[in-house]
Order: sequence, then C-alpha cells, then structure tokens
Amino acid sequence: MAVPENVKKMWIEIQRKYDFPVNAIGVRINQKDSATLKVWKEEGIDQFQKK
Repeated sequence: MAVPENVKKMWIEIQRKYDFPVNAIGVRINQKDSATLKVWKEEGIDQFQKK
C-alpha cells in the first residue's frame, strides 16, 4: 500500500532531522517493527536519513 504523497513529503522532511529511522510523526522506529521499517525502505525514506 502506497503512502499518500503529502504524507511522504512530510515524512522526508522529518527524517532529514534524525540519524535513525523515524515514522511520519517523528517517533523512532523500533528495530523489531519490521512492517514499518519495510515501508520506510520501500518508500525510499531511508535515503533521507541524516548522516
């Protein structure tokens, strides 16, 4: 299921502020939460993680 474009844009802006995976509201994604991490990678949000 695709994430709506407006949510994706917001998620990218939030992710740019953190050096660890966060969800669309800025909460750290637990490493055991494979479903959210899968969406995070599929949507390409991982490319915007602060380095």
